[in-house]
Amino acid sequence: MTNAVDASEPLNPLRNREFRKLFSAQVIALVGTGLSTVALTLLAYDLVGGNAAAVLGTALAFKMIAYVVFAPIVGGLAHRFSRKPFLIGMDIVRAAIVLAMPFVTQVWQIYLLIFVLNLFSAGFKPVFAATIPDILPEERAYTRALSMSRLAYDLENLLSPTFAALALLFMTYTGLFIANSVAFLISAVLIVVTAVPASQQVSRLGNLWSEISFGTVSYFKTPRLRALCALYLGVSAASAMIIVNTVIYVKENLGLTSTDVAAALAAAGGGSMIAALTLPKVLDKVADRPVMLMGGAVMAVGVFLISSGPQFPQMLGVWFLIGLGWSLVQTPAGRVVNRSSSAADRSAFFSAQFAISHACWLLFYPIAGQLGTRLGVETTAIWLAGGIAVFTVLAARLWPRDDAVVLVHEHQSVEHSHEHSHDEHHDHEGNHAGLNADEPHTHVHAHAAVRHSHAYVIDDHHASWPASSTP
Repeated sequence: MTNAVDASEPLNPLRNREFRKLFSAQVIALVGTGLSTVALTLLAYDLVGGNAAAVLGTALAFKMIAYVVFAPIVGGLAHRFSRKPFLIGMDIVRAAIVLAMPFVTQVWQIYLLIFVLNLFSAGFKPVFAATIPDILPEERAYTRALSMSRLAYDLENLLSPTFAALALLFMTYTGLFIANSVAFLISAVLIVVTAVPASQQVSRLGNLWSEISFGTVSYFKTPRLRALCALYLGVSAASAMIIVNTVIYVKENLGLTSTDVAAALAAAGGGSMIAALTLPKVLDKVADRPVMLMGGAVMAVGVFLISSGPQFPQMLGVWFLIGLGWSLVQTPAGRVVNRSSSAADRSAFFSAQFAISHACWLLFYPIAGQLGTRLGVETTAIWLAGGIAVFTVLAARLWPRDDAVVLVHEHQSVEHSHEHSHDEHHDHEGNHAGLNADEPHTHVHAHAAVRHSHAYVIDDHHASWPASSTP
């Protein structure tokens, strides 16, 4: 059995049997989570009536805090775990937590379960994302997998409320929680029958805190990832503007109905899906940097247009434009993270990206809500559009135009001990007396001063970005 993409259609990730199973697991879990979100709304209303919005807002804040705090910890320590049992265990625990939701009788129990559930989601999601490049090592196939993942998220946002409404014709919202639990279990079974590539072993230098902080520290040492963070500040500002203030603009400013709110949100989702569908072919010919910077500019223009007070038909076009812009940034993001990390460190980098991006949303959800309430939607749009423009310019300055993967750099001489294999940084013959020299192995070894070039990422042997790549 091989995991290689079928040669007859090398760019279609669905030709890969293992990816098909993992993608199915992702979609099923997403649909289950969407059903559970609707059920949580109804549960909150049953508990507190008219204060349900405040309860849901607080619950979402707990979700984001869990993501921001726990994802870097898991990512930093992921190399210590066997990847497949870890993912299966995360799914089983999440299934058990969701199954406890129908028994909630107090608001604090909602907060506790949401926080714990998303602790385990913060462990699962980035490690799962870091697995896909190992299954699809060819970049163009991986790009199409990222596009499919983006589409899955957008379709879940659009279709889950519809599925939930249909399901509620035949069951109570308790049944939606049960469906989510079953979805997580199906996801676990699909991972059981998937040939998940083993994560590469890595022996970190430094103490436990160095392991935990490795992904985040390395992320911010990488110029293109600092730029990605700036772009995600723009994405979070734009998406928060849409998610938080659409209902206010449609109902208060335009005097329309809840159906029109749903149509506006669907327009933003439609823009996102159009970008995700077209990007794979674009990225075959155009680098990530100009595409993602264009996404930032499109978001800034779209959000600014809200300040003109568009009527509903024009509003749908503006919302579509904003969704298009944020997908131009989000869809290629996995490629940028993957290019910036070694295979052994990929989980740490993806976990850092997961935590940092959600920290951006944690920042901008309350900002968009407070400004929208105090200043009005149109004035808020001017402020947020200005912020998105600043973030996009900052990203352009942080991300080098000539973003070479292979860089010339220098190493100072050093002597240390860690697990290693003989490669371009460990090409030594000695130090094996009395030791098992099978690879990988551990012993004290020396690195001579050297100037060379290769695909450059931040790791234990490359602690900072080279100031220049000139030979």
